[in-house]
Amino acid sequence: MARPDDGPNLTADTAGWQRLEEKGGVTLYSRTRIGSRLKEFKGTGLISAPPAAVEKVLEDVASYTAFMPYVTEARQISQSGDEALTYQRIAFPLVATRDYTLRVQRGTVLGPGGVLIYRDTWQTDNEAGPPEQRGLVRVKVDEGSWLLEPDGAATQATYQIFTDSGGDLPAFLANKACQIAIPRLFDAIRKQVRDPKYQHPAS
Repeated sequence: MARPDDGPNLTADTAGWQRLEEKGGVTLYSRTRIGSRLKEFKGTGLISAPPAAVEKVLEDVASYTAFMPYVTEARQISQSGDEALTYQRIAFPLVATRDYTLRVQRGTVLGPGGVLIYRDTWQTDNEAGPPEQRGLVRVKVDEGSWLLEPDGAATQATYQIFTDSGGDLPAFLANKACQIAIPRLFDAIRKQVRDPKYQHPAS
């Protein structure tokens, strides 16, 4: 449900980010986390569809295996209002398959001029999902957000992620993997949002 302009400033999180590169129409940033060798990453870029359509793609968890990079299983466990519980299994190249359960909070806020801005945030909640399975590495930390702001007929999208993929993967490889994955994620969403099923106005 939309909130008025006196809600939180969703675009204010600018502290500590360092620009890395621009790749595939996505500008990448990183910043350090105190006490961790793993970095937090952010990607920003345009998606040629309105925010409501992009949000529908993000909500379509059951289709993630068809278009999201590395996702081999995805399902929504439950939903209550704007909060959803989802389970995903991820198969990265050359390392063991990972899995995790996320608690996702979806919301909107009215920005300047009454435009509708979408923001999804999530964090791991493995205790609420399936138990750990033999042969899978359980991801203990995965927290992030999507911010979808209108830019004409398009969306200015901002993706933010901090994750510890677990196992014996060295920090420098985990950081590099995030940097590689974010442009691929944007590319996947840009292609998927062309499907007409996402283009209908929100009910």
